[in-house]
Amino acid sequence: MNRLTTTHNTKAISVEALLTLPIEEFCQTVLDHTEQGWRVICYFGIPVTQGVRLVMVLASQSGPELGLVSSISSESVLPSIAGFRPKLQLYEREIAEQFGLRFEPHPWFKPVRWQPPLPGYPSAFADQGDRAGDGDFYRVHGDDIHQVGVGPVHAGVIEPGHFRFQCYGEQVLHLEIALGYQHRGVEQLLPSVHPLQAIRIAETIAGDSSVAHGTAYAMACEGLSARDAISPDAELVRGIGQELERLANHTGDLGALAGDVGFLPTASYCGRIRGDFLNMTALLCGSRFGRGLVTVGGVVRIPERETVDELLRRLALAERELTGAIELLFATSSVVGRFEEIGVVARESASRLGLVGPAARASGVYRDVRHFRPYGCYHDFVMPVMVQEQGDVFSRAMVRWLEAQQSILCIRTLIDQLDLIDQEQASILQGAMLADHMVVSLVEGWRGEVCHIAVTGTDGRLVRYKVSDPSFRNWKGLELALRGGQISDFPLINKSFNLSYCGHDL
Repeated sequence: MNRLTTTHNTKAISVEALLTLPIEEFCQTVLDHTEQGWRVICYFGIPVTQGVRLVMVLASQSGPELGLVSSISSESVLPSIAGFRPKLQLYEREIAEQFGLRFEPHPWFKPVRWQPPLPGYPSAFADQGDRAGDGDFYRVHGDDIHQVGVGPVHAGVIEPGHFRFQCYGEQVLHLEIALGYQHRGVEQLLPSVHPLQAIRIAETIAGDSSVAHGTAYAMACEGLSARDAISPDAELVRGIGQELERLANHTGDLGALAGDVGFLPTASYCGRIRGDFLNMTALLCGSRFGRGLVTVGGVVRIPERETVDELLRRLALAERELTGAIELLFATSSVVGRFEEIGVVARESASRLGLVGPAARASGVYRDVRHFRPYGCYHDFVMPVMVQEQGDVFSRAMVRWLEAQQSILCIRTLIDQLDLIDQEQASILQGAMLADHMVVSLVEGWRGEVCHIAVTGTDGRLVRYKVSDPSFRNWKGLELALRGGQISDFPLINKSFNLSYCGHDL
């Protein structure tokens, strides 16, 4: 079994040092290592003179190491290993969409994003024509089978997405989700803008995860630069921002779940308390969604003592009110009865699909970047992994509540460590970034693992930027959670995942 090129979270390595194998050996190496417990983090392509360099990023099961292996191919048809490793099917389809390669035999070779790729992408699906036909969807046949189509235009302000249910009466036999109606070209745009400005684009990858994506982008640029580590206070403030973002969204999700089963006390309280957590973020940087908090090289500013004291006061009040609202939710038997055994994703399925974040941890999968591949302030604050075993709506709700409690504890601990001395934070990328290097930057966003990969060319400028939002990994989990259930349960199960359209539609 070929050894992988090993690295760590945010540590830059030379592209020349990447283990490069013929495509058959590349595929076999991936199969061997995943059989031994290594987990796929990302799979993507880099355009090179000889064709396309395929790069696989894997994570060790037993330590913090990341493993990389690559293959350079000029062939237009490549072997698919998605039939052996289902989590790779999306990545292979995305590479086909971006570089015109075909993977055979692929179990379901179709576009990842409904909107055709932007100019410059020689898509393997360019000649597919109209994508709106039924032939693009899996069909269940039978006299009593009917289809229910929802979207892509929804009755609200959410982004477009199409849900195709194959039903027998009320029972869902199969759900297929079509996304990518707004292909924004973020990965193409990021390398074309100076890193100090591009971080503002990175924050918009998923607007409710601005701090997570902003931090991942900043860490990638910092890993590729020759500058010293950022100040300890800046790392602490970044951590506070990430945990406030987690608190706001977990609180909002718990309230939405309560509202979906008609339990209005918790729904009403959580809607307001979510706003309180957002306002705490605004105390740090002036933006309720954390825009501008993180800069390449630090944070926008270190808070003053008065700001910290006010933050602690608000946090104590919000904790007390949130605890009352959530304890009431879980103490109500009608709510628990509606949550339990609904939308179940078994542990083996969650692992095979590569689910991340609360969706994975609710199915008993121990997966949290803060714990297993710590970065920034999480090197010193050991974050426990909150898991449940049932994989149902109840488990996904409970994981959010357990994580919210840990986030409050984490914020208090980080605030206690602040020196509050260095009020000015330099946001200067000192010197050029390392030439012909790449870095993998992993952050635990509130939905799960956020992955940014930056690659530089001979002049030290970015030539490829790859983003993998947790929603990209988790939408298949939602499809599976509906299988065999009632179509009337879809709104509840959907909210228990609460995935991002724009995080997928890059």
